[in-house]
Amino acid sequence: MRMTDLRVVFLGTSGSMPTRERNLPAIAIRRGGELLLFDCGEATQRQMISAHIGFKPKTYIFISHMHLDHISGLPGLIHTLSLLNRQDPVEIFGPSNLSEYVQLIAKTARVDLPFPITVHRITEGLIHRGKDYGVHAALVDHDVPCFAYALIEDERPGRFYPDRARELGVPEGPLWARLKKGFPVTLPSGVVVKPQEVCGPKRAGRRIVYSADTRPTDAVVKLAKNADVLIHDATFDDDLLEKAATDGHSTPSQAAEVARKAGAKRLILTHISARYKSAEPLLEQAKKIFPHVDVAEDFMEIDLPFPNT
Repeated sequence: MRMTDLRVVFLGTSGSMPTRERNLPAIAIRRGGELLLFDCGEATQRQMISAHIGFKPKTYIFISHMHLDHISGLPGLIHTLSLLNRQDPVEIFGPSNLSEYVQLIAKTARVDLPFPITVHRITEGLIHRGKDYGVHAALVDHDVPCFAYALIEDERPGRFYPDRARELGVPEGPLWARLKKGFPVTLPSGVVVKPQEVCGPKRAGRRIVYSADTRPTDAVVKLAKNADVLIHDATFDDDLLEKAATDGHSTPSQAAEVARKAGAKRLILTHISARYKSAEPLLEQAKKIFPHVDVAEDFMEIDLPFPNT
């Protein structure tokens, strides 16, 4: 089975307002020939150019909620795609009032877009089904309806053992390919060979979870169960616990506790308040609870190989 490359690129990691170092929220996942963009802060299209993301891939955009710092980049991105004479459709997923916002963009711009846009009003659960993965949504705890998202790949067939196949008389070629894909084969002798006779147990795909603005919530713990990467709001440091609760955000220690409960392999803190010139104190606070943690920086990249390979 061909292994699909998966790259996570942080295009914007600030909360509420940009700084010299951090743009507004946007995270790109390049998976094979597809682009999955989570949130679209102001000037996201410029960040995509700087990060060499490209505008040609099959594109899906997932908006967490309707606060301006998470959606203000949509007009510019749509305009850029129009200027490039894109023909392929763009699908956008998000809260109920997202469709009205996108329609307003097109109406105000007075441009006949050369590509179709489909806006999906989402609820919790599976909201998008790709060839061998799904994107799932869960409502989190913010001041307006807000969704966390998980890209969850399908299970892969177990490791194939050629020597076992030969011992059972399966000739190399198409029958091997069927067994690798999980289908039984019938030999000329009439003997049926099952995949489990020549393959190991199925292997989990990758799971990446993005939770934008939120207070700590069990909804994210559930969504991020055994996640390879959990990207989580950590707007304010632990000393501002009350402000975080009032404004609908999390602190580093709270994000770390969510990651610990979920059994995530890695935690990335994002949506960092502009008040912090250095994110080192936030990192140290999270590390006391969950050691495998980093603070996102603009243009930071993560390549995720398949587990157990």
